[in-house]
Amino acid sequence: MTTPRTMKVLHLSSSLKHDESERGIYAITHALMRAGHESIVIGAADEDSELVTRLLRDDTLYYRLSMPKKSWWALRNVFKLRNLIQEHRPDIVHVHSRTPAWVLHWALRLIPKDEHPKVVATMYGFYPLNSYSRALFYADVIITASISIDKYLKDKLEHKQDELDIAKLPFDIVCIKRGVDVRTFPYRHNSSVYWLHSVFAEYPELEHKKWLFFPTPIGTEYGQEWLVDILGNLQDKFPDIHAIIAEDLETNHTDQDVAHEEFIQRIHALGLDSRVTFIGRRPPDMKEWLSSANIVLALANRPESIGMTAQQAIHLGTPVIGWAKGAFADILATTYPQGLVKEETAIALCKAVKSHLQNRLRPAMTHEYTIEQMTAETLSVYQSLMPACQLVEKDRHDNLVCVRIDDE
Repeated sequence: MTTPRTMKVLHLSSSLKHDESERGIYAITHALMRAGHESIVIGAADEDSELVTRLLRDDTLYYRLSMPKKSWWALRNVFKLRNLIQEHRPDIVHVHSRTPAWVLHWALRLIPKDEHPKVVATMYGFYPLNSYSRALFYADVIITASISIDKYLKDKLEHKQDELDIAKLPFDIVCIKRGVDVRTFPYRHNSSVYWLHSVFAEYPELEHKKWLFFPTPIGTEYGQEWLVDILGNLQDKFPDIHAIIAEDLETNHTDQDVAHEEFIQRIHALGLDSRVTFIGRRPPDMKEWLSSANIVLALANRPESIGMTAQQAIHLGTPVIGWAKGAFADILATTYPQGLVKEETAIALCKAVKSHLQNRLRPAMTHEYTIEQMTAETLSVYQSLMPACQLVEKDRHDNLVCVRIDDE
């Protein structure tokens, strides 16, 4: 029999301005507060930002510290972080990025070891295991955010732990897959007539078409060139086929401009530009686009680490077609194997798209990759690091004593 104890968890992030769906910081802190625990978040977002407002509404404490990624200027916050840790004395610090991990490492060196909190670190990508990533391995537990990241990390550690001098560091590795809030992305969600009318008013070319939704921007790693093969090969069989890309038509002088311009020139040269619509990067009504599409395409050339839009589409009941690598392989193998394309060729891809358009296949409802599962497993990791109070038999007369068990 274990006596429950309240936890205080401090989350440390380089930014709360993006990737929140992957990091799930709000979902975790909300679950902590609902369970009666305490939560503190440190990030770079302004206090009037939407996410910070939600955190404060839950009575989560928020502190703004600028810790930009891959910047040594972040180390200016070592003493501030040390002071916050000593002021609040969290039981656990959960670090969500590599730069804050280094700030935490140096802050803890200024605190007596017997006052150190337990440390949890999450890997959200296929990070190179170099000196910059080394700070993550000072954690007690490393959470990998997908099956692919978990396999990648374990494979790399077999060859690099001596090189990084981390062979003797006592961390555990736990895979906790990112998840989707099924209340926000309910199964078989239907977009409203009002939304559809507004879309057709803005994009009249989309009416009465079969939508192939490409939810990522144009770039060398995202695989937009495969759209040319799909549209070129299937336009005669499906004259109403149309690709929708979550990217701005105008370029913004970024490092993706070359790939963007090449793609525009190619579809124009092949006469396919009338079959492609750009709706802007990260549209606020992403749920509506995902649920209204006939097919969502997951064609990244590099293995995706988490594949959040694929998860969201599956939970909405929209078929996803993607390569059998990275997170897309993890997600589809479990939830919708009909969407896996194992051979990375235009023929195999077009065959899969053609089959889906002809047969109107849909994924079944799934209980995998949910935010409830993710938060429950994360809180379970926290609880495993907490000192427990167990009742044990002292002698034959059944006198009981409280014995503290420390996870040192």
